[in-house]
Amino acid sequence: MKYENIYLNPPESGVGLYRQLSEYFDFYNHRRRHQGIKNEIPFNRYLKQEKLHNK
Repeated sequence: MKYENIYLNPPESGVGLYRQLSEYFDFYNHRRRHQGIKNEIPFNRYLKQEKLHNK
């Protein structure tokens, strides 16, 4: 997060930092594919696990 986002686009205020982090976490968890979990999107993997647990 620091190297991909904060250092490249330093925020001007605390509010800017909050917005920037919120947008980054949304991207990271809902749109970015992760190599460590077989190129899946974390939220999709979470939903699959929840579905299996609730059967």
